Amino acid sequence: MNRNVWLAPLLLVISNVFMTYAWYGHLKDKGVPLWRAILASWAVAFLEYCLMVPANRWGSAVYEPYQLKIIQEVITLLVFIGFAMAYLGVRPQWNHLAAFGCILAAVLFTLLPGRAR
Repeated sequence: MNRNVWLAPLLLVISNVFMTYAWYGHLKDKGVPLWRAILASWAVAFLEYCLMVPANRWGSAVYEPYQLKIIQEVITLLVFIGFAMAYLGVRPQWNHLAAFGCILAAVLFTLLPGRAR
């Protein structure tokens, strides 16, 4: 089995932790000036890109670009749900979970065999 089958999703998970914090971490302390929040977010996002680019580069040896994108979106939602609950103290509502279920269905569809490249 190709190591990229698991390496790409693992790197996507780690990169999404950084990105979720970069995008939403500043919401916990709204007293920080906006310019400082932006600069801090950029610094964290740089770390995210250092993981996301290799994840997509190496993952493209195993997955098609559409598959990588759909996998990344599900990982983003999983990471965000955990982040929102643990860091921001916000629980998802039923409609959020229903929408998440639709995206999970999209992952199943994208991983089904299609025509060859």
